[in-house]
Amino acid sequence: MPRFIGFLIILISCNTLNAQKTTDKDIRWMSLQEAEEAAKKAPRPVLIDLYTDWCGWCKVMDKRTYKNPKVVQYLNEHYYAVKLDAEAKTPYHWMGKTFDFNPQYRTNDFAIYLTGGQLSYPSTVIIPAPGEAPQAVAGFMMPKELEPFVKYFGDKAYPNTPFPVFHKQLKTKW
Repeated sequence: MPRFIGFLIILISCNTLNAQKTTDKDIRWMSLQEAEEAAKKAPRPVLIDLYTDWCGWCKVMDKRTYKNPKVVQYLNEHYYAVKLDAEAKTPYHWMGKTFDFNPQYRTNDFAIYLTGGQLSYPSTVIIPAPGEAPQAVAGFMMPKELEPFVKYFGDKAYPNTPFPVFHKQLKTKW
């Protein structure tokens, strides 16, 4: 019996180490509901990767941008990250509102809300704080293109500094 328990402890320890390695290399994607709850408890911006299953550039951004170690580290430290299928037929719930699939636009109303009706995939959307308006940037971005946008909100420059001023002063590292 003690050998079996010792084996389980070693197995659990190995699995824990493997899980930690994975989170160091990957963005910790959350559900929309998890991100909302986390942001209420410990405020931090929410980054939403708005994609569709048929979008080729969405897949390229997953491989090239969201796997970049600097992007992964920064997003995990400063954001709650969510992958969101814009064409989901199941409702999304955010801040007490329910967003359903909109057959007229063949997309979920939450995607329309996030992008201000300017649907484009992929889109990177940042909600700076609970209750604040979403800020969307349409299109594929390499890490160096994503950096100013996520740091503007992640470093909390947005309330006091216009984006063009911040962008000009930023020393990019990605």
